[in-house]
Amino acid sequence: MRSENTPFRGGPLDGRVLPILLGPTGHPPKWYEVPVPAHDGHPPTLYTYRREPSGYTKRLRLQRGWVYQYAPEGRERRELRWPWSGPSGGAPKAAEPNG
Repeated sequence: MRSENTPFRGGPLDGRVLPILLGPTGHPPKWYEVPVPAHDGHPPTLYTYRREPSGYTKRLRLQRGWVYQYAPEGRERRELRWPWSGPSGGAPKAAEPNG
């Protein structure tokens, strides 16, 4: 597996550069989550970072690389939208008669 040294901006990892494993497309993951265990009865914390382009070249506007930006609101979760899971609980709709 290849890795790429990726800088972090904002949050508790501000200014650090960590080696991040690259996926099959050669890009780091879109989100990087850092779990922090609980101490002294406090709830555990999850710091989230979103991948963003680090910059572009002047002449050809090619992307230079990636940087992780702190996302204090956390990762946005989306529901899966499968064609068979609808309001009827996944049952196929009955055809309506014409006429």
